[in-house]
Amino acid sequence: MRGKFILVSLLLTLVLASTLSCQSTGNVNTGKKSIVVTYSILGSIVKELVGDKATVTVSIPNGLDPHEWEPSAKDIEAINKADLVVENGLNLEGGMQKTLQAARDSGVKFFTASDYITVRHVGTGEGIPSGDPDQVIGAPDPHLWMDPIAMKSVVSGLASVLMEDLNLDVSSQALDLENRLDSLNTEVAATLAAIPQENRKLVTGHESMGYFAQRYGFKLVGVIIPSLSTEAEVSAANLAALKTAIEDNQVKAIFTELGTSPAVAKAMSDETGVKVVELTTHALPSDGSYFTFMMNIANVITNALK
Repeated sequence: MRGKFILVSLLLTLVLASTLSCQSTGNVNTGKKSIVVTYSILGSIVKELVGDKATVTVSIPNGLDPHEWEPSAKDIEAINKADLVVENGLNLEGGMQKTLQAARDSGVKFFTASDYITVRHVGTGEGIPSGDPDQVIGAPDPHLWMDPIAMKSVVSGLASVLMEDLNLDVSSQALDLENRLDSLNTEVAATLAAIPQENRKLVTGHESMGYFAQRYGFKLVGVIIPSLSTEAEVSAANLAALKTAIEDNQVKAIFTELGTSPAVAKAMSDETGVKVVELTTHALPSDGSYFTFMMNIANVITNALK
């Protein structure tokens, strides 16, 4: 009798364990759509738009250079299994191009943010003279996240694609996010209003501030790396031209970014007597918010140039 009781107890224990195991698996497999975003700043906006209606993961770790980062086998698997991949486009994700193209060829659905904005191109007199093909007049600029209104267009386009391709209705979130991006644009402009017109001149680590300059009325005087990509190299002729541009334009600050050589920036500062100021243009702040990111940039530039 005691043996039968033990056997029954054992069976009940096994059944309970099996039930709990099934419940645990069910919580993990929520059935939500999977969205993979290539880099963190775009990922922040996508997460705000989607909320808990899908699982959003970001490939490139925050703070790493999107021009150079290459995916691991795990990253490649996530991209190939995604219901939707959200990319920047315009060759921002240089080290991911082969992986992204292979996924696209295999039938993975893509949303390319730059398809939904008015793409800015390198203009006459921007940067400094170089033979780099990314810096020639007319080269497309991938740094679209530096303009909140461009990001508003991305939100609008992505909301439509999510509905059409994944049957995810995020229309109310999209409206709210678009209104907040309008407000952000107004707040950034108000912060920058403290900078006199004659001081609205930018020298940066590389050509990443074009959309920002276009939106808020700044002149692009030059860059330490004469390219839209941080992978380009600096020549003595480039630096000589930049020194002349800084002096001729009476530039108040040299802004360094991710991928800028600190030694080159310091040398340029020593040559011209212009201070070096760090500008975080490729990484989210600790709270992971695009809105904090943009206000941080506005405040750093204002404090340096006002």
